[in-house]
Amino acid sequence: MAQCAWGNPYYDPGKAHHTPSGFRNNYIEAVAKPLPDLLRWKWEAMRADVPKPPAAPTPVVAPDLARIRGYHRGAGASGVVSPAALTWIGHATLLVQANGLNVLTDPMFSERASPVQIVGPKRAQAPGVALEDLPPIDVVIVSHNHYDHLDRASVAAIDLKSKQDGHTTLFLVPLGLKPWFVRAGITNVVELDWWQHHVVHGVEFHLTPVQHWSARSLGDQSQTLWGGWAVLGAELHWYFGGDAGYSQDFADTRQHFAPHHGAATGGGFDLALLPIGGYEPRWFMRPQHINPNEALQAHLDLGAKHSVAMHWGTFALTDESLDQAPKDLALAKAARGVDNDAFIVMKIGETRPLPARK
Repeated sequence: MAQCAWGNPYYDPGKAHHTPSGFRNNYIEAVAKPLPDLLRWKWEAMRADVPKPPAAPTPVVAPDLARIRGYHRGAGASGVVSPAALTWIGHATLLVQANGLNVLTDPMFSERASPVQIVGPKRAQAPGVALEDLPPIDVVIVSHNHYDHLDRASVAAIDLKSKQDGHTTLFLVPLGLKPWFVRAGITNVVELDWWQHHVVHGVEFHLTPVQHWSARSLGDQSQTLWGGWAVLGAELHWYFGGDAGYSQDFADTRQHFAPHHGAATGGGFDLALLPIGGYEPRWFMRPQHINPNEALQAHLDLGAKHSVAMHWGTFALTDESLDQAPKDLALAKAARGVDNDAFIVMKIGETRPLPARK
């Protein structure tokens, strides 16, 4: 790996998604819009008075804490772990209890998705499971560093809680993010490039390409990597899409893991967690956020047996109402003849069982 003193310390000229100053996507040059486009979007949204209030609040149920806490990690004397389950905590934060591990995606428990908690997008619904009620978290996977996906207070609290409980939480992150975690006092971190993987108790965590970008300020755009995650274990193969515009990367991911997904080994991804919100106006959002119809296409591209919608109903980040994405997903499934149960929408706080991989 070549070292670039003035730019990207991870720069590898043999990798097309590496640049001397950072990283880029596989199939498009520019994703983040320039400042004039951002100002145009905000001006048009103000004139149109959008997003409109939702017709109904995002559905919420009380968490089944007994079930969540009762998940037995690892194999007991019988060699059998608890049945797998999925809990939607809100936005892109989900708890996946499978393969003998408690895995948390993109932890976001703060009131606002912002560098400060006095301004910025505010939660419409509280987290479905309070941070202090989480079970021991074995692995946290992070897709990228935008504030609605990487929240400093949340990851610091998870790390502190883990240490106080005498437990160890591993944070798996894209290239370039480990120094940020270390500055936050979190050192049990492994960073990966696209298609690299790390194994935890026999479970493989692969960072996969998606079309997006990264930034924590005006001056660090795309200096750290972003991605989705493919998690392969004996009980469940699952995919986490993070944040993404529609691209061939979804089909590439299916092809990449085809050797793992033959009929003899249980087929393709058992579950895909896909974003459906944050998509209007399309002229601005299309390169970086899939809409519900594109999320449905991503579900098909991945060859997932089942998908669950996320990244909606929690923060009003774009021009569609908070409750619009599930409506558009239902229309897309009906128009394309996709079974309603193939791509579902959960309530915040809801836990659903996941069938074991055959």
